[in-house]
This record gives sequence, structure tokens and C-alpha cells, in this order.
Amino acid sequence: MTTPASHIEALDWPEIETALATRGCATTGPLFTPKECAALAAMYDQPARFRSRVVMQRHGFGQGEYQYFANPLPSSLAAWRSALYERLAPLANAWAAAMGQPADYPADHAAYLARCHAAGQLRPTPLLLRYDEGDYNCLHQDLYGDLQFPLQLTVLLSDPREDFTGGEFVLTEQRPRMQSRAEVVSLAQGEAVIFAVNQRPVTGTRGTYRVTMRHGVSRVRSGRRHTLGIIFHDAR
Repeated sequence: MTTPASHIEALDWPEIETALATRGCATTGPLFTPKECAALAAMYDQPARFRSRVVMQRHGFGQGEYQYFANPLPSSLAAWRSALYERLAPLANAWAAAMGQPADYPADHAAYLARCHAAGQLRPTPLLLRYDEGDYNCLHQDLYGDLQFPLQLTVLLSDPREDFTGGEFVLTEQRPRMQSRAEVVSLAQGEAVIFAVNQRPVTGTRGTYRVTMRHGVSRVRSGRRHTLGIIFHDAR
């Protein structure tokens, strides 16, 4: 059986890192099979798996809803989260060094979570999101506390050919003294987009500077769209 670590290692990381450097996001190709996607989406209707449910329109976040998983996370999700963190940690350290920040993300995800918990960030952050016709997600950042791992993922669990229309992933980049730039990402079922949580380094003619990123989802025009969010820091 292919493990998360071996699947992740087989991805085209030079291409992913180039895309992250130039656009602030990168797609992976399918990580999960349609059967695995369906099993994850079906968890949405199993409330015992979750610590909280958020109805977006109640908070001005958009329209739709999402649920944060409770501990212990489903074992397969925990394995993917840890393996992805460990592959992304060197890039996170390179970004931090380029922006003049401490480049001290540990190689092991458990060690990083221990650091989050020591800072009072105790609540797990992986989540499932559900959008129906007319739903959308406003531009935002998933920060949750003082400690933030600079990269995260969204995995599309629904089939855009059959389950829904619209609902594109949208990323904006605010550059110093310039207008914002938007990136729209179309995903296949089971595919992930890796993207910057807050800020990322950009090399310009006068050296490296920071740009601020936000992400959201455009309006779902028909059907139902499920996604999985994998965030590597825990929340207060």
C-alpha cells in the first residue's frame, strides 16, 4: 500500500516549489482516490468527529459551513498531516530566513505541535467545508494564534465534472505599493492546492520583500462542494 510519505515524496517538488515562489500556490495532482474522497466527505455528517461547527453567514465569513475535527484526528488524516508537514518544513524555514524571521521550524510535526500547545494553541485545525448552491468563502487567513506555519493545503473532495459548478479556489496577493493580484485555481477531485497562509518572500530588483496572501472560494453555482483543509498549526 502506498503510504502518505511515499506518495508525497513522489510529487514533482521542483515544480511545486517553483510555483510557490512565483505564484504563492501550487497544485499537487490527485492525492486521494474518489473512494477516499467520498469517505472523507461522508464524515461531515458524523458530528462526533468534530469539535465545532461554523455557519459562515453568522460571522460575515461568507455563506456555507465548516467543521473542525476533534482530537484524535482520523488516523489517515493525521498521517497525511504529519508527512506533509515534514516535507514542507525545509521550505518554511527557507521562507522564514528570506523574510528575516527565525528559521526554526522543527523537522518533526509532533515537535511543532508541542510548541503550539506550549503557547496555548491546543485545538486541532484540520477541517471539512461544505458549500451548496450560492455559497462562497470570503478572502481570509487561517492564523488562529501567535504561532503559524506558513503553508497549508486545501483538497477538493467533490468531482467538479459531476457534483458542482463554480466554487473556484481564489488567492490574492497584496504587494507593497501595488494593487492586489488574484490567482484562480481549478482543482480535480482528490487534488490539493498548497498555498501561503499569511506572507511569503518575493525576490525583487532591490532584494527580498514580503507579500500578504489571502484565500477564499468563489460562488458555487450549482450542486454541493466538499473540501478538506489541512492546517499545520493548532489553534487557541
